Amino acid sequence: MKFFIDTANLNQIKEAHDLGILDGVTTNPSLMAKEGITGEAAITKHYETICNMVNGDISAEVVSVKFDDIIAEGKKLAAIHPNIVVKVPMIKDGVKAIKWFTDNGIATNCTLCFSAGQAILAAKAGAKYISPFIGRIDDTGWDGVQLIEQIVNIYAIQGFETQVLAASIRNSNHIVQCAEAGAHVVTSPLESILGLLKHPLTDIGLAKFLEDAKKMHP
Repeated sequence: MKFFIDTANLNQIKEAHDLGILDGVTTNPSLMAKEGITGEAAITKHYETICNMVNGDISAEVVSVKFDDIIAEGKKLAAIHPNIVVKVPMIKDGVKAIKWFTDNGIATNCTLCFSAGQAILAAKAGAKYISPFIGRIDDTGWDGVQLIEQIVNIYAIQGFETQVLAASIRNSNHIVQCAEAGAHVVTSPLESILGLLKHPLTDIGLAKFLEDAKKMHP
């Protein structure tokens, strides 16, 4: 399973990259705004910086909702760097745009997926990634990880090449559960990734090792 980090913060991207486990980055307009990145020129430069930091797919999201506008915006984003994957919302014009991008050699990530039916449409249109938002599904009282498992199973049965990218990760356990469900990719905040390192028995064991090491070298 590939690990992406869901942020536009360069320090967090660097920390995840330096850990040696980072395969890509996902961003969206909200994450860009959170970092104070506004305006087309600044956003383009920020994407260039991220692409030069991480040798992997970098999802850059369109803000348009009409077919022609999505195409125009997506073409600009794709031209920034070969690693850019155009992130397109799961709407009617979005699916049409994904098909156009696919036919014209531009990789896409279909975002805001909340059902298996939506995932089937994205795969039929040729999306490279489908992003089910499991945390938001959990918020409604349903099981987001179960949706990941369902989509993975459907894709395997039907032979779809679209990769299931589990998004809206809320905690470290979500990452483990998505791995068990067969997700091809998980994108999460740095905190959830680093949370995988933690276990009280590891802390206890390390403290004991260090204590014994001191006895060996008084």
